Amino acid sequence: MPNWGGGAKCGACEKTVYHAEEIQCNGRSFHKSCFLCMACRKALDSTTVAAHESEIYCKTCYGRKYGPKGVGFGQGAGCLSTDTGDHLGLNLQQGSPKPARPSTPTNASKFAKKMVDVDKCPRCGKSVYAAEKIMGGGKPWHKTCFRCAICGKSLESTNVTDKDGELYCKVCYAKNFGPKGIGFGGLTQVDKKE
Repeated sequence: MPNWGGGAKCGACEKTVYHAEEIQCNGRSFHKSCFLCMACRKALDSTTVAAHESEIYCKTCYGRKYGPKGVGFGQGAGCLSTDTGDHLGLNLQQGSPKPARPSTPTNASKFAKKMVDVDKCPRCGKSVYAAEKIMGGGKPWHKTCFRCAICGKSLESTNVTDKDGELYCKVCYAKNFGPKGIGFGGLTQVDKKE
């Protein structure tokens, strides 16, 4: 049937969309003011829209509704999230529930080996992961624990020294463990005998 008297119909409000105010997405036309996320009503553009059949969402709401489910999914690398999207009116319990995962790992020896392989910081005793690891004195340290044991100065590879498993800046090491005597930071004058 021919479309008399104007442009296409808006995918959101079903009113006529004229060319000057038209945004096209997924083969459908929208008014600029109607191009909103169906869940949170945030304004969309070509970089933030995610379409699912006849529905349009912002990428965050689309991920919550149609993306993988579970802690940390759909939020970006390294983030933990337990947001279910309830405040957005998203019903995430669609379809049949997924079977529960077994509580014990399938290969317990691999799992135990991974847990044992995590290095411990000599200063605080907590686990040191690769993203925060600095090596000093042959041991892994947290960036925040990589400090002089005496003055607390933050250390770098150019000013660190170690003794008996502890780290020191070069100045504190020289004062406390370096050679003593004339010209070595201790005595500066020699008493003359008369």
